[in-house]
Amino acid sequence: MAIFRQFLRFLPLVCFLIHAKPGHAQSGSNENWVSLFNGKDLTGWTPKIRHHAAGVNFANTFRVEDGKIVVRYDGYDKFDERFGHLFYERPFGYYRVRLEYRFVGDQAKEGPGWAWRNSGIMLHGQTPQSMGVDQDFPVSIEVQFLGGNGKDKRTTCNLCTPGTNVERDGKLFTPHCVNSNSETYHGDQWVRAEVWVLGDSLVRHMVNGQEVMVYQKPQIGGGNVSGQEAKWGAPGQLLKQGTISLQSESHPVEFRNIELLELEGCTDPKASNFRDYYVKSKPEDCQYGKKRKRKS
Repeated sequence: MAIFRQFLRFLPLVCFLIHAKPGHAQSGSNENWVSLFNGKDLTGWTPKIRHHAAGVNFANTFRVEDGKIVVRYDGYDKFDERFGHLFYERPFGYYRVRLEYRFVGDQAKEGPGWAWRNSGIMLHGQTPQSMGVDQDFPVSIEVQFLGGNGKDKRTTCNLCTPGTNVERDGKLFTPHCVNSNSETYHGDQWVRAEVWVLGDSLVRHMVNGQEVMVYQKPQIGGGNVSGQEAKWGAPGQLLKQGTISLQSESHPVEFRNIELLELEGCTDPKASNFRDYYVKSKPEDCQYGKKRKRKS
């Protein structure tokens, strides 16, 4: 019985790995990808910039230009460690999220050296409303985006862990940041990042369709968050879901084609809204008695 329970515990992971095989289509005719950005304004997104309350978009840091979400610092006299994040309105647990990003222009005045061509997408994060006014980063898992300097190796889709830890190879992994095995992307080129998130089991980073990092059991723990006023979870608490946010770290950056595919839903083939790519069952979502529409 114990062995059977262990099998059930890791069944979603098995399903995930089946879908994660090399050569598996990144999108299919029955995959219901949803855009998180309407291309016109920041409806559905909430900014949280250090030293300001949630919802205050200081100096118009986050804005929409030509159908992209962009991060700009033309309203800053100097950066002054005003790290910012733009949060999507609802949390997710089992999903794939993908977007394209690129770095442009010059870093904000007095931006930290390590933040040159540095941004990211934060996953399994706390809400912006739960952050302290002077808090710099949300407790979250960061998929770190880095741009190259034209000559040296500098990987992207790395892992950083503000207020969190993960497991790798079955052991607790506590370094704050670790590099992926990606290529280096120099200049202002668009880079396509994708992350597969399986609740508290497994996270997988992809760059331009290639896997560059995998780790397990994201959880509360570690430091590297300043200005936090209240605890958000207990050390060792596994992160089953959380917010998604885009980062402002002092270098202008642009984001486009921000899409999400939920991996949690109806897994009953008899239901009209069954999807074969779901890895976590949500029986209450199943719909019966309706014919599925054929896609032309």
